[in-house]
Amino acid sequence: MEHYDHLYEESENANVRFLGLVSEGTRHDFGIVFTHKFYGKPLVICMQTGQSTLLGSEDAVNPGYLQKIFRLDSESEAETLAQFFQEYLPTIPFEENQY
Repeated sequence: MEHYDHLYEESENANVRFLGLVSEGTRHDFGIVFTHKFYGKPLVICMQTGQSTLLGSEDAVNPGYLQKIFRLDSESEAETLAQFFQEYLPTIPFEENQY
């Protein structure tokens, strides 16, 4: 049997928001988990595919990243989601020595 090192175990009452939208005939349903972990970046989960990522509004300005991470068919679909996420995701201020 392999040995593992337990890194952490924490409980948190997180705020979860479920959002759905339709663009160009494509439906998107997302769960957004707002947490104090992960430098304040919310965990965004696509309910259709199960794909998930940590995503702040500064990440959402990159449609190419969204297209790749959520396996979107078109660039215009990614641009629509980028606009959507910029509205609903918090801006995370960069702090010195954060990483």
